[in-house]
Formats: sequence, C-alpha cells, structure tokens
Amino acid sequence: MKNVLKFLLSIQLKHSKFVQQVNGFTLIELLVGLLMAFLVLTPLLGFMVNILSTDQKEQAKANSEQEIQTAVDYIANDLQQAVYIYDNTALTTNSNTVPASSGIKDQIPPSNITPGCNSSTCQPILVFWKRKFLTSAITLSNSTTTNTKDDTFVYSLVAYYLIKDGNATWSNAARIARFEISDGVLAASGTTTGTTGNCTGYPNDTYIDTSHCPNAGFQRFNLNLASAAGLTQKMNSWTATASTAYTQQASVLIDYIDQTSIGSTLPTCPTGTLSYGSYMGFYTCVDVANTTAQVFLRGNALARLQTSNFDYSSNNQSYFPTASVRVQGRGYLFSK
Repeated sequence: MKNVLKFLLSIQLKHSKFVQQVNGFTLIELLVGLLMAFLVLTPLLGFMVNILSTDQKEQAKANSEQEIQTAVDYIANDLQQAVYIYDNTALTTNSNTVPASSGIKDQIPPSNITPGCNSSTCQPILVFWKRKFLTSAITLSNSTTTNTKDDTFVYSLVAYYLIKDGNATWSNAARIARFEISDGVLAASGTTTGTTGNCTGYPNDTYIDTSHCPNAGFQRFNLNLASAAGLTQKMNSWTATASTAYTQQASVLIDYIDQTSIGSTLPTCPTGTLSYGSYMGFYTCVDVANTTAQVFLRGNALARLQTSNFDYSSNNQSYFPTASVRVQGRGYLFSK
C-alpha cells in the first residue's frame, strides 16, 4: 500500500511540473519578450510616423501648387479683357490737377477704403481697366417679345491686392484679394427706357433701369481731357466719384502666398516696369504701351504645416511653388 501511494504521488508531482511549464512564463521570460517587442516595434513606429509626416508635407506642396496655378489662370483670363494697365508709378502717386504728375493711389483702396481692404497692409499690385461682359442685359427695342434680350459690355476697374495682416480668418502668410467696380448699362439714345438721374450719385446719366446702376464710387475715365497729353496722362487722371464711397468687397482669391520680405534686391523684369509691394509672393511687370503684364506668384506650403519659421530660404525652396504668366489685353483705347 505504501508503495502504491508513493507511485501515485510521484505521478502527480510530474504532472504538476508539466502543467506549470506549459501554462506559464517566468518573469525573466516576460521581460525578454517585452524587450524584443520594443526593439522590433520602435523602428516600425518611427517608420510609420515618418511616412505620415512625409505624406502631409507632400499634400501641402500639392495643394499649394494647384492653388497657385489656378490663381494664375484666373488672373490671366481677367487680364485678357484689359484695355489699360496701370504701372507702379500710377499706383504709388496720388491724384492731382497736373495730369503729367498724377496717379490713382488715393482713388483706389486702401486710401479710398472698401470692405476687405482698408489699411496699409493691403497693397495694390495689379490694377487695370477691362471690358466686362454682361449677358441678357438689354431688351431689344425692335423685338416682338418683351423677354428677348441682348448681351453687352461695360467698363470695369479691377485691382489685385497683396495683403498681410493679423486677421485670424486667414493664414499667417500673405493672401491675394480682388476688387472690382463696374459701370451700369446706359440707356441707348432715343429710347424711352430709363430716366435721367435714375441711379443714385449719377444725376446726369440715364441707365436702362435701377437694377443696372454702376457700383458705388465708379466713374468713367475721360479720354477727352484737354489738359492731358497722351493716353497715360488721361488714364492717370481718373478719379472715383467723390459723392459715393466704395461698398464692393475686396474678395480673397488665394491664401498661403509667400510673405517673405522683398528686401532691397528687387526682382528684375524681362520687359516693362516692376509693380510690387512688401513681399515676394506677388509682383508684376507692366508694359503700359502694349497693354501687357507679366504676373509672378509664389506660394507658401510651409505655412500650412507650422505657425512660425516659415520664411523662404534656399533650404526649403521646395515648399514655395511658383507660377507666372504673360498676358496681353485684347482691348484697345483710342485717344486723340
């Protein structure tokens, strides 16, 4: 009996050791396993973080490149309708009674304030007159139906601005805004449509109806100004309507424009004269005689990724996509 008990006890002890070996790990084994997992997962985690960071940077670059090209295309389409483009002298000189030394600086925003452009942080870079196309604006007088309308053109003053301020709505980089004021649709001579002075601020003009009035502040340029010699002096003598303040919004066209200071070394123009502000993100070369402008834009993808230290340098130039276009206006102004 004693031998049987010894035999059963030995079997139980062997079985217990087997279960312990199969169902558990020692503390040393666990520590070794954790160390091995750490050594394997840490490089993988760093690799994944690097991939995600690279993807974010490439996406920021791609977005900036696409937006810059879209903005250049938009400005180019706008410029194609230009009939006259102002140079930097006109944009930095105030209006006066001597046409030879007159400019339009105090006639346009921000000197003549408008919503979205009312301080010195809003700098005019490209300003021009164009013919604006209006669809179905004029009712045909000889038509047998009242709803037959024809298209027409009116003159518009368009200005593109480079803005860098502390507005929290936009990025810490610069942005480009567009401002436009247009003429209304004048009634044709001899028609009964419209009444003289039917648009506020224009007592001597007759427009087809009150829904086709000029934008506030608009005034047509005078090509018959006797004291001015040549087209440039006549256009530089243009003034806004003094009785009506601007109400048109300077609408943002594109954000994340390079805000790096333009410095003392100015960009050079292949042709024409340089028109520029305080920053490298937007400048133009204007040839007034040929109604031609070359537009240069430079974006800032780095400003999408960080809130400071995002100025341009040779080490991070891949984050600053550029685009340019040279456009000649299709319109023409004849001056005696």
